[in-house]
Order: sequence, then structure tokens, then C-alpha cells
Amino acid sequence: MTQSAEKTDLAQIGVVGLAVMGSNLARNFARNGNTVAVYNRSPEKTRALISEHGDEGAFIASETVEDFVASLERPRKAIIMVKAGAATDAVIEQLTEAMDEGDIIIDGGNALFTDTIRREKEVAAKGRHFVGAGISGGEVGALNGPSIMPGGPAESWETLGPILESIAANVDGTPCVTHIGPDGAGHFVKMVHNGIEYADMQVIGEAYQLLRYGAGMEPAEIAEVFREWNAGDLDSYLIEITAEVLAQKDPETGAPLVDVIVDAAGQKGTGRWTAINGLELGVPITGIAESVFARALSSATAQRAAAQEGQLPSGTIAELNVDKAEFVEDVRRALYAAKLIAYSQGFDEIKAGSEEFGWNVDPRDLATIWRGGCIIRAKFLDRIREAYDNNADLPALILDPYFKGELENLIDPWRRVVVAATQLGLPVPVFASSLSYYDSLRAERLPAALIQGQRDFFGAHTFKRVDREGTFHIEWSGDRSLTEM
Repeated sequence: MTQSAEKTDLAQIGVVGLAVMGSNLARNFARNGNTVAVYNRSPEKTRALISEHGDEGAFIASETVEDFVASLERPRKAIIMVKAGAATDAVIEQLTEAMDEGDIIIDGGNALFTDTIRREKEVAAKGRHFVGAGISGGEVGALNGPSIMPGGPAESWETLGPILESIAANVDGTPCVTHIGPDGAGHFVKMVHNGIEYADMQVIGEAYQLLRYGAGMEPAEIAEVFREWNAGDLDSYLIEITAEVLAQKDPETGAPLVDVIVDAAGQKGTGRWTAINGLELGVPITGIAESVFARALSSATAQRAAAQEGQLPSGTIAELNVDKAEFVEDVRRALYAAKLIAYSQGFDEIKAGSEEFGWNVDPRDLATIWRGGCIIRAKFLDRIREAYDNNADLPALILDPYFKGELENLIDPWRRVVVAATQLGLPVPVFASSLSYYDSLRAERLPAALIQGQRDFFGAHTFKRVDREGTFHIEWSGDRSLTEM
């Protein structure tokens, strides 16, 4: 096979799996001065990479796993970029058998963190190292500089750190990569990153929906609004690309592209995993969960069609009766508030997961490495890092003095937007659920007291009292006396 480095020149890093993400990652390594070993199960993709991009740096191409492993310098380091699940397990098994003690296998895909914990134990039992590394930034990030979240043994980070830093995004001289914690910590953090991404995308979609069908604005006009927003405190990658999508015309019809795209959003599982894990940990990540449900509902096309054909009653639908410019500003502020809730809930889940699994994840590290390369990069991540610098034990991100001050200016517009959406008959599941979450946090009393009373009535589940310590039960089927358990 043609290759752009001699076999005697061993590679510093290897990439297995040369679809777009793996190919771009390999090119990124090569562009940054690393000799890169490359291997794909079907050699045609390996040949295509060398043919099309072999002049970008030093590559060593192999057609067998054994040759691939032999082309790596020790301790060998190989990143797997194949489909999650059985395909990943098969490659791990092949590499584990071909490698030696101390060599490092890195899974750069979107693996479920519990699978990573299992794999790390299995590989460690054979004397090899296993690192689950979350990589964010999509195809462009993989090529030009992603945000990387490696877990695994600290010893592996000492070897991997410099080479991963060479390809990561860089903000203010700081590479967007750091060791997250042991075993599954890296993939867990990447999972929650993607959950935040789901919520962020959904609230942006809800803002668009309000401007389009509430204020009667056309996509091109809304694109200009998003461009203006991106110059302020909403400055973020997702706001930036939203403006681009809304401004785009369909090449075939000339209609706004957003009107041509079927309104059914797909998902690959990471948002769903985030919601499931939030339930397992008992962390109320309501905005993230609602964003997952919103995608599921959008894809329930047969059910939606039946509901529209059956003409479900709408009740009285109001018309927008406020100044358009004022409404646009209210939506901007409500979007900012809901985005803050998404990040706050995500950091809550990471804190809970870190405590549950003993990872000792530092939120300041995440705010630092998410500033560049990744999909949820945003201007206010600098403020999030400052918040945790000032108080590493924040009960919730939104309790930081800076963010409390921001919310003081956002809360009234946020309420007005949720009310307006309800009156207009426009769904805003994340705007609304995030506001309810916010109000639940600040409420002096919640209806949970009644729920606990109900639980004690039908299941003798007991309750606590506000006026003294202990656990109590009412003899509901008897004389209704109070019993201390």
C-alpha cells in the first residue's frame, strides 16, 4: 500500500476507522507534526485517505491490525473511531491481543460511559490501558481543533496529554483538552455536554418558532436578528450557525431552506442517555429531558398527522398584541435565561455523577475546555469558569452572584414569553419547563408535602415533620393517630 512515511519511522499515534471523523482526526494529527498510523477494516478508505491527503503530513498505512500495531512507537497509542457498540468491542479485542503491556487504546466515539467503565476494567486486566475520550466539534472540529475530554488512568494522560494538546482547539493559549478523571469520566462528561447541546438547540428552535409564527417574521429577517444576538451575551457557535441556516435558500426552489426541511429531528442517543442518567441520579435536568422529548415528538409524524387531521381543539388563540421590537428583545432575554438553566442543570448532573462514581471532576476544567472546538462553546463559559473559581462548591451555577444578577434582568421577559407562547398556542417545552424549574428552586414550599402525605396514606411510606426530627406515619385506616417510626 502507498504510504507517506517509511515503516522504519514509527508513528506517534494511530487511528482505526477512517470515516469522516476518523479521517479528519488523522489529518489533524499529521498536520500538527505527528507521524500517524492509519488502518480501516476496508482498505479502500485507507487508500483514499493517503491518495487525497497524504501530502498533509506523515502517514503510515496498514492493511492488517498486526501491521498497524507494529508501526506504532511504544507505548503504542491508538484511537478507535468506529461505530459505537459491538464494532467498538471487536476492535478493542483485536488491538488488545496485538498490543503489549502498557500500550494505550483510546475510544474517541460517543460510547455510553458504563460501557467505557466495563471496557477499562477488561483491558486493564490484560495489562493494557483504556481511555474513553469524548471528542466534540463534529467533522470540522476533528480536522481543525476539537474539544477533547479524555478519561482513563492518570498514567495514560501523562503520555497522551502532549499529543492531544497538539490537535485540540486553543483559546487564549490554553488547549481545549484536559484529563477529566478515571475510567468512564470522559465519556460521561461528553454525554452531558451533548445533553446540554440538545437543550440549547431546542430553545433556539423555540425562539425561532416564536419570532416566525408569533411575530410573523420571515427566516431571512430572523437570521439578521440571530446575527445581532451573536454579537452580545448570546455569542455562541449554535447562535452563529442558526443565523447561517435561516439565511440559506433552497438551491432547487429558492424557498427558505428551513421551510423545505422535514420538521422531524433525529438523535443518536447521547441526549437520551443524559436524561436517563439524570433520572437514575435523581438530578432534575428538566430542560435537557424536555429537549429529548421534543425531538421524539417531532419524529412522531404519524401521530402528529392524525392529530392535525382530527383537528384537536386549540381553544382561543390570541394574536401578538405587543410591539414587535419589544417582543424580539423579550425572546432574546428568555433564550439567554433558558440557556443558563441548561448549563446549570448539566453541571448539576456532572457533579452528581462525579460523586456517585468517585471521579473528582473539576467543573472549572470543563468550562475551560468547552470554550473552543465544541458544539456548545459560548461566550459565557468564561463567566462559568469564574463562578467556579470563586466558589468550587456552588450549590447551583445560577446561584453565582453574577448569574443571579443576570437573571434579575431576564426573569420578567422570560415570564412574558412563556405566557405569550401559551396564548399564541405555540409549544415552548424547554422555555416553560426551565422556568418551572427556576420557580421550584426559589419556592418556599412545594406540593411535595401533599405527595408525601398521599404516599403515606396508600403505602405507609412515612414522612418527616418540619417541627421536629424523626420519621412518622398516620394510622389512616385506624384512629388516625400519629406514630413515630
